[in-house]
Amino acid sequence: MQVLKFGGTSVGDADRIRQLVSIVSAARAQDERLVIVVSAMAGVTNRLLDAIRAAVGGNVGAIADAQTELRRRHLEALARLVAGEAEVRSLTAELDALLDRFARIGEGIALVGELPPRAQDFIAGLGERLSARLVSAALREAGIPSAAFDADRLIVTDDTFGAAAPDLAATALATRAALLPALESGQTPVVTGFIGATPEGVPTTLGRGGSDYSAGILGAALEADAVVIWTDADGFMTADPRLVPTAQVLSEISYAEAGELAYYGAKVLHPKTLLPLIPKGIPLYVKNSFRPESPGTRVSATAGAWRADVKSVTSIKGLALITVAGRGMLGVPGIAAKTFAAVAAAGVNVLLISQSSSENNLCLMIEAADAEKTRAALVKALAMEFHLACVERVDAFQPAAIVAVVGAGMRGRPGIAARIFSAVATANVNVIAIAQGSSEINVSFVVAEAEAATAVKAIHERFELGAAAGERAFL
Repeated sequence: MQVLKFGGTSVGDADRIRQLVSIVSAARAQDERLVIVVSAMAGVTNRLLDAIRAAVGGNVGAIADAQTELRRRHLEALARLVAGEAEVRSLTAELDALLDRFARIGEGIALVGELPPRAQDFIAGLGERLSARLVSAALREAGIPSAAFDADRLIVTDDTFGAAAPDLAATALATRAALLPALESGQTPVVTGFIGATPEGVPTTLGRGGSDYSAGILGAALEADAVVIWTDADGFMTADPRLVPTAQVLSEISYAEAGELAYYGAKVLHPKTLLPLIPKGIPLYVKNSFRPESPGTRVSATAGAWRADVKSVTSIKGLALITVAGRGMLGVPGIAAKTFAAVAAAGVNVLLISQSSSENNLCLMIEAADAEKTRAALVKALAMEFHLACVERVDAFQPAAIVAVVGAGMRGRPGIAARIFSAVATANVNVIAIAQGSSEINVSFVVAEAEAATAVKAIHERFELGAAAGERAFL
């Protein structure tokens, strides 16, 4: 059994859905037991959320405009995918019912001027409900028995709306009860990505990009042989090809390497996707739905561990470096605890932490959009430390970027860091802060955003990552 996930660009219009059907047909020739997970059509989730936010400000017309636009887009695709009049009528009624519910919720939100988190989650997941019905119909049109399943019947979560956490045990029970009979009857279920529900049945979402995570959750619940993420990229690469034209596809990487790359900017996979798969040892593949013949990347427990040093270099832009500094911080307990508590209370995610051995400063990397509220929260939380002159300043440097160098082969191998920073120095890039975990598979450092691309290119060239695997020097 395999779980195949298709992203927004892979279901973006009728032509892309036809390609999906072709991919599924080929996969069924090897294994008839397939579960399909789909995202919303590209751009649909943003369109829904933009409209609902406009409604909060009293713009009821934004809801009607979005409803009309989305109805037209989905019905145009339906008309090109399905020939039977009865099927078209039935699906049109289903799509209209979903969009009518969106309109009713939007009108209510415009009336009260508030957007409750649970209402936002329902609206955010509407695009997946629409696309799942289209894809399932397209499969049936091609002679593949199929039915659409809303994941709020399958994935059980807590009530953290916008970033719900799955209950994997409860999810396994619900998923197996719903999908195994369908699979045994020869059907190919098409499941909505991104969404789940509380035990009481209130719809939730797993966070933006969460359809990948849905595939991982369902793969673990069904104990699948593999999970395949079909996207618009050839797989994990040695660098972003938009920055480094010579970047190569990585044929195999480990779970740990994939997790680091996903966290630090590789857009081909949601960082949480692997979490449910790792305990069960289920491999994951990343493949390009626009070029299905491309082999893609295999991700597993030990894949690719033979590489002697670096596998990939990536970067995240749009960040800010927050520095808490003061000569009086040396030996004073509790400052770090207060710092992290204040940041957590402000609801800010920390991407990287660095502290000088002298304890005179503590650095945090966060999203640039959170810089001002984080700085204000820290100034307030550390008021006593300012009064006692332990802390002298809280600075925000932006725009900044993280450059991350990843490879399991770096572990226990002397000289890797020297080669990284020699390459960066030769490129005349200033390193502001450095962090490395004890796993030794990731070296991360902070640079000015304008210098991130230069740093990535320099490291990629220094480690000869643009060469074919068999041509790389093992230095």
